Amino acid sequence: MEAEVASLVEKVDFSSFTLISQASIVVKLVMLILLLASVWSWTIIIQKTINFRVVRRKIRKFDKIFWSGKPLDELYEIVNEKTKGPSSLVFATGMAEWERSKSENGGSTPGVSSRIERSVDIIIVKEQEKLSYGLAFLATVGSTAPFVGLLGTVWGIKNAFEEIAISQNTNLVTIAPGIAEALVATALGLFAAIPALIFYNKLSGDLDRIIRTLEIFSDELSTIFSRELES
Repeated sequence: MEAEVASLVEKVDFSSFTLISQASIVVKLVMLILLLASVWSWTIIIQKTINFRVVRRKIRKFDKIFWSGKPLDELYEIVNEKTKGPSSLVFATGMAEWERSKSENGGSTPGVSSRIERSVDIIIVKEQEKLSYGLAFLATVGSTAPFVGLLGTVWGIKNAFEEIAISQNTNLVTIAPGIAEALVATALGLFAAIPALIFYNKLSGDLDRIIRTLEIFSDELSTIFSRELES
């Protein structure tokens, strides 16, 4: 009897393609959702990794130019001629408000410092929103994909028990395909969730460091403008 069951099991095709193609509509839908979520997650991960690397390089490049000792007006002209990164955009925004606040006698209008700070803060918030776009999707996939996979698992097991009830046969050949497709759904859920969660945490940390760098530069820029007002 055992030899007969083993022979039947060997004849069952347990390849991933076969399990997916023979799965029920609900399980196929779950697998499709998880596959699309995984592909889109990796697209965001690759795009954000490259984007953050470019942003950090632009920040370092601007820092070398800014702290080279050149006058602010000259730096403003240089920045306007080059591709703007977040730091240069913060500087250009502050300088634009500084130029608009100059009075006819060469001085500055009252409240210039607060206006510069507000303008720069708005730019930093906009940059943060732009850089963080897509991270919420990674967080969603990381937290929900295992449960979506669990739905496919439960449905596959349900199908396996239905096959037992219909065939009145409890041998392994009857229940193995349903259990196998349930496990595939579980695996796809974890395959989508684990990278999404890992890279969400990493990219969120990278974003926090970039924004913190911009905030520090904003404070340094405000200090420089305050010295200019007092001189």
